[in-house]
Amino acid sequence: MGKAILGISAFYHDSAAALIVDGEIIAAAQEERFTRIKHDASFPKNAVEYVLQEAGLVAEDLYAIAFYDKPLLKFERLLETYHAFAPKGLSSFLKAMRVWIKEKLFIKKALRKELKQISNKVPVLFPEHHLSHAASAFYPSPFEDAAILTIDGVGEWATTTISHGSGKSIKILRELQFPHSIGLLYSAFTYYLGFKVNSGEYKLMGLAPYGNAASLETENFKKKIFEEIVDLRQDGSVILNMDYFNYAAGLTMTNDAKWESALRLARRAPEAALNQSHMNLALAAQQALEEIIIRLARTAKEITGSKNLVMAGGVALNCVSNSKLVNEKIFENVWIQPAAGDAGGALGAAFAAWHIWANEERKYISTDKMQAAYLGPQFDVANISRIMHKYGATAERYDSFEQLTSAISKKIADGKVVGWFQGRMEFGPRALGNRSILADPRNPAMQKQLNLKIKSREGFRPFAPSVLAEDASCYFENAFPSPYMLFVAYLKEHLRKPLVSFDEQTDMYARLNSLRSDVPAITHLDFSARVQTVDKTSNPKFWQLIHDFKKLTGCSMLINTSFNVRGEPIVCTPIDAYRCFMRTEMDYLVIENYVFDKTTQPEFVERTSLFEPD
Repeated sequence: MGKAILGISAFYHDSAAALIVDGEIIAAAQEERFTRIKHDASFPKNAVEYVLQEAGLVAEDLYAIAFYDKPLLKFERLLETYHAFAPKGLSSFLKAMRVWIKEKLFIKKALRKELKQISNKVPVLFPEHHLSHAASAFYPSPFEDAAILTIDGVGEWATTTISHGSGKSIKILRELQFPHSIGLLYSAFTYYLGFKVNSGEYKLMGLAPYGNAASLETENFKKKIFEEIVDLRQDGSVILNMDYFNYAAGLTMTNDAKWESALRLARRAPEAALNQSHMNLALAAQQALEEIIIRLARTAKEITGSKNLVMAGGVALNCVSNSKLVNEKIFENVWIQPAAGDAGGALGAAFAAWHIWANEERKYISTDKMQAAYLGPQFDVANISRIMHKYGATAERYDSFEQLTSAISKKIADGKVVGWFQGRMEFGPRALGNRSILADPRNPAMQKQLNLKIKSREGFRPFAPSVLAEDASCYFENAFPSPYMLFVAYLKEHLRKPLVSFDEQTDMYARLNSLRSDVPAITHLDFSARVQTVDKTSNPKFWQLIHDFKKLTGCSMLINTSFNVRGEPIVCTPIDAYRCFMRTEMDYLVIENYVFDKTTQPEFVERTSLFEPD
């Protein structure tokens, strides 16, 4: 048996576990997938159990355990921050102290308690939070040498770092510290626009294209952002005007009165109607983020001299800013960790332990080590049989996946919506063809149908296309491999429809429902799409399905959205998939080679929804 290192992230949000053996990834999963609690922050006991089981190990077999940050250093930051802002924030301080003293200060003890088989001989390591992010970005990347950019809310003190990775070493070169945070700045806009922090940032990104870039209001928002709320330096570092923020010592993100005075716009209440000013502010916030990231990238290039860039941290999931960065051509190559948020910190902690603590050499390969992010559990036929016994469900079995993909491609071409459950679950926030809901991108009504009848989410949210890798350049300008859905691309001119002229008083959904292209269900308002390129080698069954759809329709792509409803984690088990299927208006569910037809299922008596909207 090789040397196994368990990486863990826990106690903040998106708890996860990852296991590497002799520097190779064996398994990784988020705890939320098992508990069905979105962004679950609890100790990832189910994820730990899974990754050990995948490797055939018990805790006693481990070479080391790595936790993704330093709790004592984070506690120091908490104390110093409250001291600096005293007497403000007493209620927040008392609330935080109860949790810290009860749970978070004694993480090593908690780890040994949770992993009951572990002996004191197994070292427990605590790499810093942003080192874990940097390690998750660099060590699995396809580069021997790279600049590393990590951006999130906050770790211990660091909120942004620029590092240089070379061989097995990572050297942190620049660091931005709390309370000045690019991630928290973007989250503050998320909060002010009425979305939930740590889950609604992608909604802000999706809302931004509805903003009017030529509007005086948008320009004024940007002016106020950079003149009053944040001081952006030439190197990309920021100093936030803390008079505008309440997160350092309070229980909310923003000082609403200050924001309203500066922006002449009141904070939007959650679930309230969106107006053009909200859209313009979303655009201004997105453009501000892009400007900051591009300056940081130029600094990273200047101080590392590398031709490659790798990224992690929650802000690296902003696919629009990622694409703007690529288009600037500051670096020849850009690679982003697909589990860029805190979940990926578990993987980075394990890699940091292997290469830095254990001093093991890095085996460089020309493709990344993430195995297309298919690192979670898979399920056998016995699990499908349990659905049939539990619910009286009926299914048709296909003898080969070629027969299956041929049949399902016809159903999608006929306008049906299909839940697609195959192989190992994805690690990270994106569904990449193994836990996906699929539909026809040519159908003009499909975006509305999926948002309202399947996903139960806001109608303005766009959907992503999964396209055959070899055909991506037929549809998108400057197409390049994008297996993890972390970049946007713009539809080619010949596929676009002439835009209907709207003014700012036009209802958002009137604009949304205008026919914009030959594949309208995946075309955002600005002709962009968050693309996944599907390679035959990494996912042959998904590739074959899209290929069969192309043979039928001439279209080389499918809508691919995550297999869940709003507020629900992506499904993990076949039973999770069946429940989601029966609670929504999906037409078919495919689990491995079994096809469940909604019209032949018995009445489903469980509650319509178990999940709070996020």
